[in-house]
Amino acid sequence: EPSSTAIVEKPAGKVRRARELIRSLVEEEECFSTEKGAKAFGDVCAVDVLYEDCYEPQPILGRVDVTNHMLSKVKQRQNRGSVRIDRITDGDKACGFAWTWTSGTSEGLRGTTFIELNANTGEIQYIREIPEPLYKPGDLTLELLKAVTKDAQPKEPAQYEQRTPTMASDVAKYLFCDVQGSSVDESMRLFDDSIIYRDFNYEEVLRGKDEVRKFIEDFSFPGITFVPTKFDDGELSSCFTWEVTLEGAEDTIKGISLYEIDEVSRKITYVRDVPESAIKPPILGKLARQLRPGLGVFSGVPIGSREGGK
Repeated sequence: EPSSTAIVEKPAGKVRRARELIRSLVEEEECFSTEKGAKAFGDVCAVDVLYEDCYEPQPILGRVDVTNHMLSKVKQRQNRGSVRIDRITDGDKACGFAWTWTSGTSEGLRGTTFIELNANTGEIQYIREIPEPLYKPGDLTLELLKAVTKDAQPKEPAQYEQRTPTMASDVAKYLFCDVQGSSVDESMRLFDDSIIYRDFNYEEVLRGKDEVRKFIEDFSFPGITFVPTKFDDGELSSCFTWEVTLEGAEDTIKGISLYEIDEVSRKITYVRDVPESAIKPPILGKLARQLRPGLGVFSGVPIGSREGGK
């Protein structure tokens, strides 16, 4: 599995504003675990910043409310833990990072956050954050989605012009904007043989192209569409937000994906998908945060036992 440091440090010589800002806020300012850091986070937000914290029932709008929200997150942790960056994309205008809550010798809750900067001021304009669901329904998710879309009719396969993108953000755009709904073979062409795929609907990671192919085929059925909403501009790693629309359902399901590609082959080596919970705050997640404020889960695992937050 590629180390997160390899992704972080390359390409050499280029300042990645979004990535560097997030590293500074999370690791140096400790914005998720100290009051000083939470205020520092608010200080670099745009006046009209929008924070989609998908643990909460409603988004938070505006610098003042976002600062207060960050302070409430710090208070909830009760000085019992911090946030570790496991992977961070090399975006300049926007970036995403995979994180884990740590406390003492244990680590717990994982999730992904996407952040977009204002193109003119460099302030944080938009945030989406999604924690992993503590109850992972596995194939039950698939059955529920198929039940909702049971009356959907198959559509003609999407037409696309075959390309081989070399930037991670372009790979993600190609797969979701061009190839989706057409050829699984074409999608699989862009995955490395060593692919590790983490979808937080499931307890276990998928390893290798055979397992990933089955997963993609399983979630390719009439009536389901993954609609990408925002992409970062990462080169060797990319984070993007999306919504799942289901024919026959009014509500959408928000999510975030993080991709890493091999520096040489430019094929995808790692994926992390995280969907929002239908209930906010999620019942188990809220209870776990009350009982174990440092870890955010009922039972942690030893620090470092999940390399790269996998």
